[in-house]
Amino acid sequence: MKLSGLQKQVIHLYRSCMRQVKHKPIDTQHHWRKFIHAEFVKYKAIPKKQFSAIEHLLRSGDRRLEMFSNPQIKDIS
Repeated sequence: MKLSGLQKQVIHLYRSCMRQVKHKPIDTQHHWRKFIHAEFVKYKAIPKKQFSAIEHLLRSGDRRLEMFSNPQIKDIS
């Protein structure tokens, strides 16, 4: 099955977020993984044809990833 460009972007964002978890303290990594998974599952039902909504969520996700990449942010909960 071939993936669309938006699908590839979503997968890339998810993987980037999960990679970023490795830079957080070990005792909080579970919270981060749980949070990231919940955020992606929350929007799973969006139809593939709603390009503008998906693009908006991707931009929002990129901004949040950049914000959460800050080493001063240790935990999410």
